Formats: sequence, C-alpha cells, structure tokens
Amino acid sequence: MSDLAIAHIDCDAFYAAIEKRDRPELKHRPVIIGGGQRGVVATACYIARLDGVHSAQPMFKALRACPDAVVIKPDFAKYSAVGRAIRERMLALTPLVEPVSIDEAYLDLSGTARVHGAIPAELLLRLQKEIERDFGITVSVGLSSNKFLAKTASEIDKPRGFAVIAPEDAPGMLAPRPVAFIHGVGRQFAAKLARDGFETIGDLQAAPARRLVKAYGEMGQMLHERAFGRDNRPVRADRERKSVSAETTFSNDIGDITTLEDRLWHVCVRTSDRAKEVGLAGRAITLKLKTAGFRTLTRRTSLHEPTQLARTLFDVTRSLLARSVPEGPFRLIGVGIADLSPAIGDAVDLIDPRIAKRAAAERAADLARAKFGDGSVKTGRAARTDLERARDKEKPSR
Repeated sequence: MSDLAIAHIDCDAFYAAIEKRDRPELKHRPVIIGGGQRGVVATACYIARLDGVHSAQPMFKALRACPDAVVIKPDFAKYSAVGRAIRERMLALTPLVEPVSIDEAYLDLSGTARVHGAIPAELLLRLQKEIERDFGITVSVGLSSNKFLAKTASEIDKPRGFAVIAPEDAPGMLAPRPVAFIHGVGRQFAAKLARDGFETIGDLQAAPARRLVKAYGEMGQMLHERAFGRDNRPVRADRERKSVSAETTFSNDIGDITTLEDRLWHVCVRTSDRAKEVGLAGRAITLKLKTAGFRTLTRRTSLHEPTQLARTLFDVTRSLLARSVPEGPFRLIGVGIADLSPAIGDAVDLIDPRIAKRAAAERAADLARAKFGDGSVKTGRAARTDLERARDKEKPSR
C-alpha cells in the first residue's frame, strides 16, 4: 500500500451534488442539470441515473425516462468556484496535480509521505473526508501505480468510493471485463474489436502484441499495455489546453440569418470571456453548427495573429455562417479557438487601424462588466439576443 502513489479523484455527480447541497429539499429527488426540451443533460444525480438518465442525453429522452425529475439550469460560475477550491486542497498535498476537467484530476503523491507524515492512502482518505465536510459533496478516489489503474479504481465503487488496485492484481481483475472498460475504447471501436474476436480484456491478453499492433497500429499497442494494467503516462501539472469554446442549443430550429448572427454574437462573447479568463488567444477559429437533422457542420479558418476578442471572433465566424445558411435550419451554434498561445496584447492591423480602438473599447466593457455585472454594458445585438433567449429559454451547452 505504501508504494502506491498515483491517484484519480472524481467528484460524484458534481453539478447535481452542488445543487442538492444548496437545496436540501432535493436530497431524495431525481435531479437533472440541463435545460430546455432541445438541450442535453449536463449531468444527473444517481437517483435519476437509476432510471437511465445520463450525461449528453437529449433532454426530451431524459424526461421521458424520468418524468418526475427536477431540472435545474447549470450555474457554471458556481461550479467553477467549487472546483477551484477543491483543486487548491489537492495542491496542498502535491504540486503534481493534472486536471482532467472541472471535477476530476490525477495526483502524483510520490515522496509526499516524508512531507506530510502519512502515506498517500492516508492523505487521500483525509482529503476525501475534508471535501465532504467543507464543501458538502462527495468524491470517489482511486489509488494505484499508474493513471489507468487509478482511474479504473475510482470507478469501482461510486459514489463516495475509495478503491485500491495493486499492479500485480490488475491482469486478473481486468480479464473478465469487456473491452470497452478500457478508457479510449468507444462503442464503435468496441464493436469492431468484438467482430475481430476480442470481446473481453482477457481476449486481448491472450493475443500477441504484434497481432494487435498489426491490426490496430498505435491503438493496438495501447490495448496490449492496458490489458495488463500498464500505463507509463506521467501525471503532468502543465497539461496543455488545446482549445477554448462555447456553444448553445436553440429551443426552436433557426434558419434566419439575422437571428443566427444574434446567437453567434452571444457565443463569441462567451468564448472570448473564457479565453480572457485563462489568458489565452488562438489563431484557429472554428464555427460549429448542428442541423435540424442532427448533422454537425464545422467551418474553420486561421488568422495571422492570435485573438481572444469577441468582436474579432464574430467578424470571422459571421462570414463562415453566411456561407453555411443554405444548409440550415440549425438547432445549435458554437464557436471555438485553437492553436493557442498566451495572450500578450492586441495586435495592430495596418489594413484596419480601427481595430485597436475597438479592442480598447472591448477591454473597457470587460472591466465594467466585471465591476458592475454582466448587464452593465451591452451592445444592441446582445440586448436583443438576451430578450429572445429569455423568451425561448435556450440552454448554454458548454
């Protein structure tokens, strides 16, 4: 036990748990975090999950499965604040904390016994109890010798679980499990593996590594390693962020260009706000659209200089949207930036010298919103969009 130092911590039904904490009358009720008949489930409490509700499920299917559920619109600012506070508790144990999302992370506790006077298992038990006491939510903890086994352990006994997997026990524990139990093996790949004769992890263990590599390339090597519980990926505190994005699902399909542009402006502002919050700018700009028939369209372009400004994002994606309108109507719109770099200031465009003034105006508006609230400064387009969204009760998806 004292030799195991890689942990995975996962908050249990995080968004729903926070809402139940703040509204005790919901403790024994099924709760779904989401919004709008045409939105998707962000998460659901364990009571709702017993009826088949799960994350990313269309809301209408979730309510059909669990008609008595209490539906709560996500409050991402509140969830982020709790997530950051819990992350600080992790960092008090070790600097090697690798966030996976707002509610889960890997920790490398190697060498911390000397500092804290307790082995990693004891430190994690204390942390688990502290989080429940101080934040009113539960977490599940997995402890092992590598990231794959730690995450596997954290999923064994949810919610409020604490499980340990010794590396020598891993092959026997994994053998009877389906291949989809390996993280990264999705439904389609699992079906292909089954057609090829690999239904359980034990089937993978029985196959020579060269056969798996020949059939599936690099993925085959990964399958061979994971089948025996091996994973040499380090816990990285400097995990690189790949993109920043936001999207929204409409209550009704939209084909009108003016209305679509209003919605586009709204997601550009949210994407910009998130980029500014983490101090990043991006060169690659992506517009995402989902048609009424659930077909996803992506339109991508690149800039000469990285940006995090809402106005620049809107100007770029507006032209991409105009070319895509004939393929509508649409049920979802999103904007993202990639090819990220630290934001170091606003570039001066010699072709359009007014860009510096517009950037300064946007920065001033950001300061006003931060000090006086989101409603203190609005463009006419934003005000019109807010009125329409309030009427339609759209759900921000991410």
